[in-house]
Amino acid sequence: MEIFKKAILPKGFLAAGVASGIKRSGKPDLALFFSEVPAQAACLFTSNKIQAAPLIFCKASLKKSPVHQAIIVNSGNANCFTGKKGLADAEETAVLLAAQTGISKAGVLVASTGIIGRPLPMEKIRAGIPLLVSGLSTEGITRAKTAILTTDKVSKEITVRYKQAGKTITVCGVAKGSGMIAPDLATMLSFVFTDAFIAGYILRKAVRAAAESSFNCISIDGCMSTNDTLAVMANGEALASRIVSGRDYDAFLWALSYVCRHLAISLVKDGEGASKFIRIKVGGGKNYAQAKKAALAVANSNLFKTAVYGENPNFGRIAAAVGGCGIELNPEKLKVKLGPLHQKEVLVDVELGAGKATAVVYTSDLTPEYIKINAEYN
Repeated sequence: MEIFKKAILPKGFLAAGVASGIKRSGKPDLALFFSEVPAQAACLFTSNKIQAAPLIFCKASLKKSPVHQAIIVNSGNANCFTGKKGLADAEETAVLLAAQTGISKAGVLVASTGIIGRPLPMEKIRAGIPLLVSGLSTEGITRAKTAILTTDKVSKEITVRYKQAGKTITVCGVAKGSGMIAPDLATMLSFVFTDAFIAGYILRKAVRAAAESSFNCISIDGCMSTNDTLAVMANGEALASRIVSGRDYDAFLWALSYVCRHLAISLVKDGEGASKFIRIKVGGGKNYAQAKKAALAVANSNLFKTAVYGENPNFGRIAAAVGGCGIELNPEKLKVKLGPLHQKEVLVDVELGAGKATAVVYTSDLTPEYIKINAEYN
């Protein structure tokens, strides 16, 4: 097993990123991830009832076929709450890219991130797509991972390689997100690519399992986005045997989960205005759902998060959050342990005393800088 703290595309994948002018800053804002052969695709999306046009487009596309070859992503504009025009713009983006790459529109996934309620500047996307396609390369991942960012301070990236019967399997992931982070799904865009050969229904099963222990276990501000997307593509170009079950599946799931967990934790560490990373572990739960609900209650408590920022060891904030989350609880069995608050990583341990289930959730502190960033975001 090899782990690289950078994005290295698996066999058969290319990428590109350009500055099309969507962002007023002039930074890269249009990215393309491309498989040279058709790939199995599995996606998860936000559970927010308000969903951006790209998500509606992708859901319809995935319902027709799980096989795709391209993901085009714009930052700086969410294409959300944009009505019929937003849906038409998402579809036109896919049609334009398909024409440039010679693949079917049905093979294109679309994602957007940025400000809600503004129509996409399609003239800039139309001009940018040919530049994207002409710039496709294995090294293009460097610009692509930057082009998906918004308020992020750093890129989120990771690559894992492992052996399957003598063949090297690569799993690579990149993500964006630092605000509006809440579970189901964590507020972000995340794209994972692998050259593993895996059955579509097995890939979907693995993605759900990996997300549950990673992206669905983080919260920065408890605010759920309209554009959350986790997209995983597997093109089989490692030429290994087909993954269906057994040890091959276990190894793949481990690698995929590692990539997702690293990206999820990276999102929290880059939380808007965050000065501390917080790991909350709740044990003694009657079941996993109970333990996770308690952990998330602490993670989403503004009183607790501001106390951590102020390095104020107020155990009452934790106890109150757990007690108010609606789970069955015996106060006499509740135990709370809070690690040193002057450190960059703060550890919180809670014991419910109701069973043996454990859940771990990750969050960040809440600072004046968070307020400043979001008050000025436009």
